[in-house]
Amino acid sequence: MTPGPDEIRNKEQGGTETEPFLSRWSRRKEEALRSPPEPAPKKTADPEAPAPELPPLDTLTPESDYRAFFHPKVDENVRRAALKKLFSDPHFNVMDGLDVYIDDYSKTEPIPAAMLAGLRQAQNILQWAKEDDEKRAQDKLQQDKLHPHASAPALEPSAALSVPALGTEVAVNVPESVPAPTDGTDGRAKS
Repeated sequence: MTPGPDEIRNKEQGGTETEPFLSRWSRRKEEALRSPPEPAPKKTADPEAPAPELPPLDTLTPESDYRAFFHPKVDENVRRAALKKLFSDPHFNVMDGLDVYIDDYSKTEPIPAAMLAGLRQAQNILQWAKEDDEKRAQDKLQQDKLHPHASAPALEPSAALSVPALGTEVAVNVPESVPAPTDGTDGRAKS
């Protein structure tokens, strides 16, 4: 029987077990849960100890050891001054290239000649589209001159206005949102 990929990987890593990967992973996970975690060594500064000897701020360089400035007995203003000295180094002022929105876009620069030529080409493309629109409008005007009644919209019979004969009543559609008169009349004018 040929060994599986887990067994081959295990042998390549120097192991002699033929336990499948998932079984080995599960077993190791259970062992880790059963064993108590090792406490991390705590490095606390002794409050009784005097403040460490600090180098002068003028002699600090980016390669200097700044750990002494983080001692609890060191004054906060001295610590800030040391960090200010550290981060004033030009090494920390290098742009990372991901700050694309911090440029001042209010300052205009002349457009390079190659880009300007490309823009002129784009104007030609837009000019072709504009000429097509103008040609369509001209064709429509010529068609309207040749057939003036053909382009006018024809009125549908229902849309045509009709005037009722004198003496006939005309039904008026009153919207439902208009309230009825409250004086007891039907709303018609008396003649």
